[in-house]
Amino acid sequence: MQRVPAKPLNYEFNRLLDPRVRIQPGETIVVEAEDALSGQIRTNDDRRDKSKMPFSNPVAGPIWVEGAEPGDALAVTIQEIRPRDGQCATYTGNPKQLCEWLGVDVPHGAHVCPIVDGLIHWSDKITIPYAPMLGCIGTAPDWGAPTTGPAGMHGGNMDLVEVRPGSTVTLPVFVTGGFLFLGDAHAAMGHGELSATGLEMASESTVTVALVKNKNLAGPRMESATEIMTVAAGAPTERAIAQAYARLILWMEDEFGWDRWKAYDILTHVGAISIGYYDGGAVAAKIEKQYLGSV
Repeated sequence: MQRVPAKPLNYEFNRLLDPRVRIQPGETIVVEAEDALSGQIRTNDDRRDKSKMPFSNPVAGPIWVEGAEPGDALAVTIQEIRPRDGQCATYTGNPKQLCEWLGVDVPHGAHVCPIVDGLIHWSDKITIPYAPMLGCIGTAPDWGAPTTGPAGMHGGNMDLVEVRPGSTVTLPVFVTGGFLFLGDAHAAMGHGELSATGLEMASESTVTVALVKNKNLAGPRMESATEIMTVAAGAPTERAIAQAYARLILWMEDEFGWDRWKAYDILTHVGAISIGYYDGGAVAAKIEKQYLGSV
C-alpha cells in the first residue's frame, strides 16, 4: 500500500506542486499528516508560536489520480483515521467575535490529551469519546492557490465532523490528475470549532480514492451510511446555508427522482445542518437516506 508523507509541510491547495504519489482509481493509500498546530504543542509546557511557524493546517499531497480530468470528481472514502502519537493537543485561541462579551484576556490554555482505549483524556475528570475527523480535504483549483485557512468549492478547511471514517467525500476535479490534499485531523471536535482549535492530532489516514467521470460538481458532497449532504462555504453564514440546501435539492432532483419543490418542502421538516468553524467556515445541509426513497 502506498504512503503519502507528511513532510515537507504544505499549506496550499496548489496545482503547481509536484505530486507526492501517483495512484490508480480505486486504490487505497495511507496518508500521513502533521497536526494543525504544525507540531508545536507536544507537551503542556509548549506554546503555539506563530512568529516561528505562522501557518496552520498542513495538508499532505498532492495526490495524482490517473485519468482524472477537469469536470470529473474524486470520491474519497475514509476507512480509518489513527493518531500518530497516541495523543492530541489544543489551546484557547483568539476568541475573535466572542471578545465583545468575554474580553481579550484569554489564557494560552495549551494542553495535551492522551488517547487511550477510545477515550480522549481532556482532564483528570473529563473524558471525551474518540471521534476522529479530517478538518481539511480538497482538490487544487485551476486558478490561484487557496491556503488551508478557508473552505470553498474545492473543499479545503471545511472542519465538518461528518468527514470521518465511513463517509465518502466527493470533490470536483479542476486540473489533470485531480491534485488531492488532506490533513488537519481532529480526535474530536464540537460543531463550530469555537476556539478555532479542535483536539488536533498528527495522523495516519487510510482512504480509498475512486474516480467519477463527467460529474461536474458545483461543490463538495458527502455520503455516510445514513445521510447525504452538500457543502457550501463563506460569509454570511445564512447565504452558505441557503446555497448548501439548494445544492442538496438539486442533487435530490437529479439522482433520486424528487421534484425540486417537493424536496424543498421535505427538507423544511427533516433537513439538518452541520457547521464547521463558525467564523466563516463551511456548512453542510443533509437529509437521512430513509426519506430519499419516499418520493
